[in-house]
Amino acid sequence: MTEYLQKLNEQQKLPVIHKNGPLIVIAGAGSGKTRVLTYRIVHLINQNIDPFNILALTFTNKAAAEMKKRISESVGDSQARNIWMGTFHSVFARILRSEAPLLGYPTNFTIYDTYDSERLVSNIIKELNLNKDHYKAKQIRNRISSLKNNFITVENYFNNPEIIEVDKMSKRSEFGIIYKKYVERCFRSSVMDFDDLLLKTNELLNKFPEVLSKYQDKFRYILVDEYQDTNYSQYLIIKALSDRHQNLCVVGDDSQSIYSFRGANIDNILNFKKHYPDCKIYKLEQNYRSSNNIVQCANSLIQNNQFKLDKTIWTQNNDGEKITINKSISDSDEGRFVASNIFEKKNNELLNNSSFAVLYRTNAQSRAIEDALRKINIEYQVFGGLSFYQRKEIKDIIAYLRLIENLNDEESLRRIINFPPRGIGQTTLDKLTLISEKQNISLFDSISNLNDPSVKINKGTIEKLENFMNQILSFKVFSQNKNAFETVSHIINKIQIVNFYKNEGSLESFNRIENIEELVNGINDFIEGQKELFESDKSLSKYLEDVALYSESDKEASNEKVSLMTVHMAKGLEFPIVYVLGMEENLFPSIMSINSREEVEEERRLFYVAMTRAEKSLTLSHCNQRFKWGNLIECEPSRFLLEVNNKYTNKNSLIQQQPSHIDNTLLRLRNFKKRKNISKLKSFKSSSQNIKINIKINDIVFHERFGKGEVKQIELDGENSRATISFNNSGEKKVLLKFAKLKVIK
Repeated sequence: MTEYLQKLNEQQKLPVIHKNGPLIVIAGAGSGKTRVLTYRIVHLINQNIDPFNILALTFTNKAAAEMKKRISESVGDSQARNIWMGTFHSVFARILRSEAPLLGYPTNFTIYDTYDSERLVSNIIKELNLNKDHYKAKQIRNRISSLKNNFITVENYFNNPEIIEVDKMSKRSEFGIIYKKYVERCFRSSVMDFDDLLLKTNELLNKFPEVLSKYQDKFRYILVDEYQDTNYSQYLIIKALSDRHQNLCVVGDDSQSIYSFRGANIDNILNFKKHYPDCKIYKLEQNYRSSNNIVQCANSLIQNNQFKLDKTIWTQNNDGEKITINKSISDSDEGRFVASNIFEKKNNELLNNSSFAVLYRTNAQSRAIEDALRKINIEYQVFGGLSFYQRKEIKDIIAYLRLIENLNDEESLRRIINFPPRGIGQTTLDKLTLISEKQNISLFDSISNLNDPSVKINKGTIEKLENFMNQILSFKVFSQNKNAFETVSHIINKIQIVNFYKNEGSLESFNRIENIEELVNGINDFIEGQKELFESDKSLSKYLEDVALYSESDKEASNEKVSLMTVHMAKGLEFPIVYVLGMEENLFPSIMSINSREEVEEERRLFYVAMTRAEKSLTLSHCNQRFKWGNLIECEPSRFLLEVNNKYTNKNSLIQQQPSHIDNTLLRLRNFKKRKNISKLKSFKSSSQNIKINIKINDIVFHERFGKGEVKQIELDGENSRATISFNNSGEKKVLLKFAKLKVIK
């Protein structure tokens, strides 16, 4: 039962077998922290700890899914399913769904994302007739978020003269009124935003001792991943839940604390020993990811930070190639250098596009490398641009889905009450708002109360409002016994949104239709994906929750493309070959983050993260000149380049581009036809009685959703026969053969 312990080194084994009492695992980059977390949970279960009593908190759904899969392979699916495991927001949303009535919320409350929250703030600013130059919706929303994450409620705000004075100095003396109205409107609409999932959980645990006692007793063993990224509100919840049994295990790396702008507080990990004086400290210092030159070079950088925990990262990997420090004339030359270098490495070393990642400090820096890659026909994918779910046409349809799920959802109603256009203008909406506030009812319910003598709405408009209300109610009835795909298909057909965009006839409208089509494809993919899971839930509610909790950090790079992303986006990822662009003063470190030691140290940690994404090859690039607002300015190499030990670097002289060389190489590539090794595809058939298996262990298979992978294990169990497959991009998954669409590649 303990053969898994043999897979661990001595440093990893100690926190795994630690049973009772608080512990902190300081895990360096590439040191196997996920394995330690996973095996610690497995070990607890093997020590007869009930999985129902284990809580594991992560920052991404991807991390939670990966851990759960690994655990299920060791202790079985039934045991793994009983663990409370997920992101902070998803786990606390689950608790609040159960306990929400205590706080005055229904159990089917809506979760607003950042865009929804900002839209509500914007409406409030408009209603209060405030100066939009002083009261910018995004800034106000961010401030509300910051206050909530620091556990400062509306009541706390008005009782704190210092905070009020800060807003007065910023010419935002009415901020408190906006904050108060925002909270009231959310409550009336049965809505919680992302920050509320933490704030309301704190409120629940503080106000209701019986609820706190219930969950303290339930969660006897608590594990927290990426503890360096926790904020004050998360710290308070973790502390409260773990207070009775003190069996708290946190894993993190202070050197990778890079999210202070999101409220992350590095003091949580730096002061863990102070918070839990009896804690055991374990260190994972062996790096399994990177070459020795990369590890030592990164060490030489991070040692310049004063606020850090002591650790010495090392590796048994070979030295590898030295880190290249490239100097280019301009950002365009920098882009061409990186593109040509990728091109040459691909052909000389027979590498895939997915082996390469290009990292930068700001999204704007992607332009030069994108131009260069396009010119030599290298496919790439940019991460961190406008999210699919933030596009207007997608938000509109999601608003319909949210409204039929929760009729009290005010912002969703406002968004779609006149889209596609049905002759209901802002004046009418203002009258509905008046009825809503006067009678203290939801905006949707106000449509049923149009007989208020103080609010005059003409007959024609009343008919339009009633038609809209009846349409929404009919959608709600339709959705009751339908899955998410059936529901959205029905709604799109009935509101005729595709025809609306077709009639516009513009290129933008065509792109919107393509996006709508892709949304439908995505929901269908969601349904198909549920078929392969042991806990299948095809409901609209489940889909909406997945969308609401969706984050960029859960996206995975394309199998066929070079990855372009900011360093923040790259955290948690790894690539054989990495390029870091723009290593110049005022760019990296950012000019916005050099005003204090704390800021500079976070920038240095960010650079450390960038360096440690690389497995075999790392190039750090800077320019002599760079365009700023159309003007060419002189650039100074980043102070961080001066801090790394030259012993591990190879400082190149200026590399002149050779366009003719690139063109000739490209010509040769175009004349080279890559052979396809995919033969006639084999499949298996299923029936209610038995499943014909045409795959075997070690087969290389292709799955439409997860991509290419290798069959590791086959378990024959009639209708529940399954295969464990290690997918190149999606990790190891256990799929039901009854539903899995597998193709054998020979």
